[in-house]
Amino acid sequence: MSQQAAPTGADQKPAATARKPESRIGKLRFRLSKTKLRVPMQWLRHRGFRPADMFFSTYPRSGTTWTRFTMFEILTGESATFESVNSVMLGVGAHDRARAVLPGGGRLIGTHESYRREYKRAVYLVRDVRDVILSEYAFITALDRFHGSLDDFIRDFFRGRINGFGAWPRHVTSWLDSPIAGTPNLLVLKYEDLRQDPEATFKRMLDFAAMKREPEAVRQAIANNSLEKMREKEIDSPRKASVRGRFVRTGQVQGWKGKLSDEQLRVIEAKAGEVLVRMGYPLVADSRSAASAQVAPEDAMAGNLRGSA
Repeated sequence: MSQQAAPTGADQKPAATARKPESRIGKLRFRLSKTKLRVPMQWLRHRGFRPADMFFSTYPRSGTTWTRFTMFEILTGESATFESVNSVMLGVGAHDRARAVLPGGGRLIGTHESYRREYKRAVYLVRDVRDVILSEYAFITALDRFHGSLDDFIRDFFRGRINGFGAWPRHVTSWLDSPIAGTPNLLVLKYEDLRQDPEATFKRMLDFAAMKREPEAVRQAIANNSLEKMREKEIDSPRKASVRGRFVRTGQVQGWKGKLSDEQLRVIEAKAGEVLVRMGYPLVADSRSAASAQVAPEDAMAGNLRGSA
């Protein structure tokens, strides 16, 4: 699958499309989500859960939409569209309207929140923060929610100022160190594993939910929600098609390579390196610097030889 490379460097900005800007209500909700008002709002939203409910949590831009669409088809056998998925598998605050798709009348409820004590049983999906940053930057810039360079964005991202869900390291740690961590009530998955072997990883989610589906049903759901299919669904959705910029992006694994500068990687890994290593992601900033330091003397020697020739 060919992918178009994004510009590289501190001033990298995603190209805008001709779609309509975000609505005033959408902008107001986004602004309120980053104020102190979100505390009582979240308390009100986190009520009315059932013992059989299961939560699906991610930090924004971590493969949420693709995973929800695929799980929707696996669990219901119905075709996944933005309208059908968002009317059945709703998030926290709208879960009273969600359909019971799990054993015992349980619902699969989405959330971007850090761990909360109301989350008794959950799947937590983690994506490499270096890819999360690029995806989130492109998305919110297209919505006119952020104006600045990628360097500015990275600084605010780790200060927890980009969205209402806080900084990525704290978000991931809240789940890894939660009371349900290391118990049968929390399944931690990596987005990269889901992309590399979706059939096996979705089966892990089904087993965790005590659900059985035929392998062919799982394979068909994955095929029906490929990147190309997801983009077609976005275009066909009246609500999504009205938003400027693509909601469904490339979903690349290690798409950050060649797009983040050495200095940007150094800053990111200084802030999130401990959590990256904890999740099994390799750090590269130091190795890049070391490689550059080793190459430089050789280049200088080659130049001297050429000059004396």
